[in-house]
Amino acid sequence: MRAIVFLIVILFAASGFGAAAADAQSRSLVASAQRVTGDRFGYSASTPRGVTVYAVNPPSRAMLDAIDRGLTDLFAVARKNGYGRGLNYQNFTIFIARADRDRDSAGGYSPDIAVGAAQYAGSVYDQGGYVYAAGMVISFNPGAFVIAEHTRDLNRVSDVVRFEGEHIVLYQNDRRRYQETADHSRGGGHPILQ
Repeated sequence: MRAIVFLIVILFAASGFGAAAADAQSRSLVASAQRVTGDRFGYSASTPRGVTVYAVNPPSRAMLDAIDRGLTDLFAVARKNGYGRGLNYQNFTIFIARADRDRDSAGGYSPDIAVGAAQYAGSVYDQGGYVYAAGMVISFNPGAFVIAEHTRDLNRVSDVVRFEGEHIVLYQNDRRRYQETADHSRGGGHPILQ
């Protein structure tokens, strides 16, 4: 009996440690997303398939479904290309930030976030020290990225989720191809995986 009680105490201690590590990892991801966007992510949710979502406003069920659709499409095309690592909804965290613009230069609906120009400085994308991006990867393990909040055209959300997820899948499965496609300032775009 004493051995069973001891085992139970060890299991509780181990599970508590795992939860503490997960909480620390979540706090670190949130801090990274806040640093990139300048936003405060006061809401958290999970999609029906288990993706962790942090948002500036409560995400609608339609938005959560669009995230799942994007990852479902990503996982299918990744498997078609022979990639299997990391293809699990629970391995992803998505941040929904305030859009810094909701129209592109042609006037079309295009909620995007503004991020530092970095390697895009001086390119056609440079808007005076920043670029508008549909999304931005902030962590490869766990897979985490930021997208802009959308009020309509949720098919675009699914596309952005798939496209940002491509970078994470390639990083976890094919570093050579990841290196070749990570930096769009050298050309190329999405979809990467066909």
